[in-house]
Amino acid sequence: MSIGIWQVILILMIVLILFGAGKLPKVMGDVAKGVKSFKSGLKDDEDDAPKTITAERATPAATPGASTHATAYAAPPPTPHAAPDAAPARDEPVGGR
Repeated sequence: MSIGIWQVILILMIVLILFGAGKLPKVMGDVAKGVKSFKSGLKDDEDDAPKTITAERATPAATPGASTHATAYAAPPPTPHAAPDAAPARDEPVGGR
């Protein structure tokens, strides 16, 4: 079941009654600004993604002779953490007797 022309006309009449004829252009302008900013945000995200991929591909090529797969995805070696100096354990029960 799809929306017919009469349902669209009824919805438009209800919107006109709720907002009034004076506020309707302002509401539609605000909706248009929102859609425009949403589209520009999507376009910005699409423009940023190829730049990131291009930069990642350019980095391994800068070191000739190195394996591109190993250098692109190799994680840094783990650094050992020094344990904090703990107080010497006593031979007392946990209950404190």
